[in-house]
Amino acid sequence: MATRIISAMQGGGGHSKAKWVLLALLVLIVAVLIYAWPTMRAYSQTGAAYSARVVCSCRYIGGRGLDDCEKDLEPGMQIVSLSEAANAKRIDATVPLMASEAAEFREGFGCVLMTEKAREAAR
Repeated sequence: MATRIISAMQGGGGHSKAKWVLLALLVLIVAVLIYAWPTMRAYSQTGAAYSARVVCSCRYIGGRGLDDCEKDLEPGMQIVSLSEAANAKRIDATVPLMASEAAEFREGFGCVLMTEKAREAAR
């Protein structure tokens, strides 16, 4: 009878171990995200700025369509969302939850990235 009690006690602990392992994995994932967040944000900011500038030049200097200009971006840039403000000759590029940049065409200067203050004023 004693063996039944011991084996029953050992069998119930396996489910508890799985919870601890999942909790440890969750803590590890959160720690990695916290550690990597500044780098991911910097890459996102750079990617959004690059996309806005390239697509703005393609669209307003090259005269091509927005869909056609997206083909000029480097592989891996599919995460960047692009939108056009045709009346302002501006391209907005966004990496969801991470970064946002805009480039506008200025006569005599070409396409230039806008400052954060200028982007806020344009909205």
